[in-house]
Amino acid sequence: MKKGKSLDKIRPFKLAHQIVSLTGINFQRQSIIGFSELTIVPLKDNLKTIKLNAKQCRVYRVLLNDTYEAPFQYFDPFLDICQGDPNQRSLEYFSNSHLSAAQQIDPDNNAGELIITIPSEASQLIGEGRGLRVGLEFSLEQPQGGIHFVIPDCEGTLAERAAHMFTYGHENSSRLWFPCVDSFAEVCTWKLEFTVDESMTAVSCGDLIEVVYTPDMRRKTFHYVLQTPTCAPNIALAVGPFEIFVDPYMHEVTHFCLPQLMPSLKVSARYMHEAFEYYEETLANRYPYSCYKQVFVDEVDEDVSAYATMSILSTNLLHSPAIIDQTYITRKAMAQAIAEQFFGCFISMQHWSDTWLPKGIATYLCGLYAKKSFGNNEYREWIQSELQEVVKYEEAFGGIVLDPSQAPAPLPATVAAPAPPPRAHDPGFYFPIRNLHTMSPRYLQVLQKKAHLVMRMLEHRIGQELLLQVFNKQLSLASNAAQQKISSGLWNHMLISTNVFAKAIFTVTGKDMSVFVDQWVRTGGHAKFNMSFVFNRKRNTVELEIRQDATQQRGIRKYVGPLLVTIQELDGTFQHTLQVEGTVAKADITCHSKSRRNKKKKIPLCTSEEVDMDLSAMDADSPALWLRLDPDMTLLRSVNIEQPDYQWQYQLRHERDVTAQLNAIEALERYPTPATRLALTDTIENEQCYYKVRCRAAHCLTKARISLFVANAMVANWAGPPAMLAIFRKLFGSFSCPHIIRQNNFTNLHHYFLQKTIPVAMAGLRNAHGICPPEVIRFLLDLFKYNDNSKNRFSDNYYRAALVEALGATVTPVISVVQQGAPITADSLASDTKLVLEEITRCLNLEKLLQCYKFTVTVSCLKAIRKLQKFGHLPSNPSLFRSYAAYGQFIDVRLAALEALVDFTRVDGRWDDLVFLLDLIENDPDPRVRHSLVRLLVENPPFDRAHKHRLDREELVDRLWSLMNCQLSHDSHLRCDIVDLYYTLYGSKKPICIAVPELSSILNINNLKTERRRSPVREKEVKPLPPAPMFVPASDVDIPSISGVKRKASSPLRETEVLTDDNNLGLVTESAAAPTATAATAATRVPSPLPTDVGFIPSNTPASAAISIVPSAPTNAPPVLSQSSSAIPKTESRRDKETKSEYFSDNSQSLPGIMGSSGPVGFEPGMFHKEEGDKQKSEPSSKLKKKKKDKKKHKHKHKHRHDHKHGKEKGKEKEGKDNKDSKEKDKKDLTHLKIREETLSSGSSSPSPSPINFP
Repeated sequence: MKKGKSLDKIRPFKLAHQIVSLTGINFQRQSIIGFSELTIVPLKDNLKTIKLNAKQCRVYRVLLNDTYEAPFQYFDPFLDICQGDPNQRSLEYFSNSHLSAAQQIDPDNNAGELIITIPSEASQLIGEGRGLRVGLEFSLEQPQGGIHFVIPDCEGTLAERAAHMFTYGHENSSRLWFPCVDSFAEVCTWKLEFTVDESMTAVSCGDLIEVVYTPDMRRKTFHYVLQTPTCAPNIALAVGPFEIFVDPYMHEVTHFCLPQLMPSLKVSARYMHEAFEYYEETLANRYPYSCYKQVFVDEVDEDVSAYATMSILSTNLLHSPAIIDQTYITRKAMAQAIAEQFFGCFISMQHWSDTWLPKGIATYLCGLYAKKSFGNNEYREWIQSELQEVVKYEEAFGGIVLDPSQAPAPLPATVAAPAPPPRAHDPGFYFPIRNLHTMSPRYLQVLQKKAHLVMRMLEHRIGQELLLQVFNKQLSLASNAAQQKISSGLWNHMLISTNVFAKAIFTVTGKDMSVFVDQWVRTGGHAKFNMSFVFNRKRNTVELEIRQDATQQRGIRKYVGPLLVTIQELDGTFQHTLQVEGTVAKADITCHSKSRRNKKKKIPLCTSEEVDMDLSAMDADSPALWLRLDPDMTLLRSVNIEQPDYQWQYQLRHERDVTAQLNAIEALERYPTPATRLALTDTIENEQCYYKVRCRAAHCLTKARISLFVANAMVANWAGPPAMLAIFRKLFGSFSCPHIIRQNNFTNLHHYFLQKTIPVAMAGLRNAHGICPPEVIRFLLDLFKYNDNSKNRFSDNYYRAALVEALGATVTPVISVVQQGAPITADSLASDTKLVLEEITRCLNLEKLLQCYKFTVTVSCLKAIRKLQKFGHLPSNPSLFRSYAAYGQFIDVRLAALEALVDFTRVDGRWDDLVFLLDLIENDPDPRVRHSLVRLLVENPPFDRAHKHRLDREELVDRLWSLMNCQLSHDSHLRCDIVDLYYTLYGSKKPICIAVPELSSILNINNLKTERRRSPVREKEVKPLPPAPMFVPASDVDIPSISGVKRKASSPLRETEVLTDDNNLGLVTESAAAPTATAATAATRVPSPLPTDVGFIPSNTPASAAISIVPSAPTNAPPVLSQSSSAIPKTESRRDKETKSEYFSDNSQSLPGIMGSSGPVGFEPGMFHKEEGDKQKSEPSSKLKKKKKDKKKHKHKHKHRHDHKHGKEKGKEKEGKDNKDSKEKDKKDLTHLKIREETLSSGSSSPSPSPINFP
């Protein structure tokens, strides 16, 4: 316990033992009836109340020592976090209330939701050191979090349907399924009993003592005992019809999986015993428990969750022996779970702020195992990627403080004045970092990566051997304490904290690490170095300058201390340690080598290897070949080195460290020269080079920005086909006919990853016209045509998915001179695009007949279809993605479809699409889908902050605020995800779309007048468009317009749309239906999990033939209607109209689906929206003349534009709260005002309403 904690925040009892008995686990009702008994040892004689944690549980009664019934109260502040002004909508206000609510029930503060009062008649039971049993009877009915029931909707019994349930939680969340002291610091022994159906198996923590059948033999009870003291957050349960596999190498290890998955389980877990052996040997300590269980379940929130003696993992980690890519992920995930058994489960933490220690140590140990299993190159590349991720996050949001519970010690003062007491630095995040349940989930992910990097820094400070001795000491103390009783007082040795860890390092090594802890653990941020140098020919020295200019920027801090610089010279590699003290550090380093002139001699590298180099490109006077800063990544830093291109090329060709090669590739993107191209192509062909470096070199040739485009910047120097095409044919082409690929053989894994990467990289090539060269598209289509995996022992699903991804990458924005309003048809597509679409469609349909592992091809097809839509080659329609996003589809397919829908919502900006996504966030049964969807919205928000947008509505603010404030008390993970989304959309201040009610009635009128006078868009006269000619395909079938929407000239209401497939593209389009459909009848097409009617189209299908890629629906499905129209009210608010009218312009020329970008020549507004010819002519000329008069009438007021602008800004802030008052005033004062909506540009698929007259 920490010093300075007030007495009322210290828990007045210790927990000795707990019994959890769940007797009524009902799958049909998704309910649980249970009993829990806690044996507590009071620390004082006058114990009056006992505070426990419990959420969702309905507690029926509390008994003390089975005799006295005790009264209790329940209070959960997360049910209404901001118990104040309902008009408050800023994150600044919410964050304070959020932290306060979390601390009110924090068990580390002697708080909890359940407050039990000890009755006066039971006071004789209370005595210091005397055990008191507290029994609670409780039930759970349809829990919203903490426990997840998976009940597939199909025929058969529960066991035949593989129905199962399991517990899960974000950090310490065991309170969601049984009453407990939900603290990492309160450990005790456990007895666990679970009664389940006869066909089910219950797997929980500890040793299985016995299984007892009920008298009717229909149910059985599993009895588990856990004698090792463990905290409540590390207790878990899984129940299901599991198949059981005992590890043949370690009999104390048992694996559980759902039916039909046993073959994959045996393959996936075959190397697991190696991880146990490695950890036991490395830590010089035995595995701390007597058994270990792995349970694979479906619909998990996280792939791996470790608990005492067991781990719950996702079934998606399982794979067959034919799968390559997943093997790396699965072995690493299992190794991480085993490492967390040592640090995280066996050794817990004293306080939540010490979470960095178990997370960092477990990830560090997993990294050592990964280095042993996959090699040093893989390990160093992983470290570099984690470092880059931490740097990116900190520069975007602020420095991550690993342990915020204590401020760093003040710097020694130079004068005798007393130093002020240290205060914890506020990093300025929009969420509180003083509680696990208020932190952003993304913050916690990056915190774990940073903790791992800090552990690695410690390894470099004290040495790996001594660091492992520190771990060994902690494990030895904990093992000794675990065998004692609570009365010994040694159970605290099973907890770790920052101070305990620093003290252990001092005990083992004699080194005081307090300065290191203050620098990197109690302080956030990282260093940022810019290094440049000049070679002094006369003195034969390298004059270095290292600058830290960005120390005032977010997430960046000044570094003071030693810094390693490595110089590769002609005579070898030389290391120099510089002392950095100020923001600018200069040093003159004398070179060990003399420059060579026309002398050939092998050059030694850092690996003692000697190589021949072509020195013709380098400076004849300088012996320095390249420089590196902090090559071993011993600091949390980002580095920018300025050196000429030939030095980067030498570094790429001859440096043996993969991180240096990857840095060189990144730098060479800025130097599009023939020498760079040669260095990159040589790297791709170099068999001795690490495969990820070769793959990155391939992508470097085709980087997305043409200004940095190595290949495209030299397009004039190219002769013949692209260089990568020749490399690919050389590696994988047939000997007699190189353009025909050989049969697949993935036994050489380096070649396998290259074979996947090169086509994707080539697809990014563009010619002088900005489109993909035709020979590249033909090359990719040939790869599909000649792909033969019949004699390959490995699956080619990831390879085929990469080919589909490559086809999608060839797509460029459409450049068309089609007459405005003409529909997109199969014949209006370019020939290359038509071939791409046919191949993607064939692959998607083939997936329904021959499903591949994890539906990787379907995922790539959905992404490619979205790209075709976005670039104007297909009608922009979300219905296909909605059907693939439905519950019942595979998780990866759902997430790919949701990613497309999120992008669709951002580009088209339709309210009903956003509502559809919000409904999924609230109601989807799968917790991972809910969390992942919010993260997708955070990464690609529907609109940008502080930019007026039609989706920026008060309804959206209210809905998100309601979710954050009161609807997610059971899911702190999702609540903090929503906070991230709220910040992304609105920042920390109050959203600007919420007006101040006092001035709204006044400013509404002024705003409308100002808008009409000031907006150049409204002043423009919209000429009627000529009627679009009807396109008649070969089959003589009438083709409707893209959106297929018919609108009345006088009504803003869009009619309900029915999904059709008349465009000969196989994609669902929309046609008009009766306007009487209601929201209740609107539904999305839900594909069956195993579709039967599949539209398979061979590759030689004529272009005009229909291509079906819509998942099949059950025959009894209701009519498929769009959800867009029924959700739109008949009258729209004035603010929505104003937003729409500003968002689009009559003469905009955007690409279809890309807002805000100017389109190529030949684009006309609305060309993707065929409108009724009579609508275009419906506006009489008298109205146009009247508008011209209005325009002239307001000419004299243009000089007041500046004032109008201010009035508009005020109105934006204060409009919209008191709608009732403002509407009454509008009726009086706005009788003559008329607002006109202009035609939508091609960037949106939703037409705008016609002119609206205010009453």
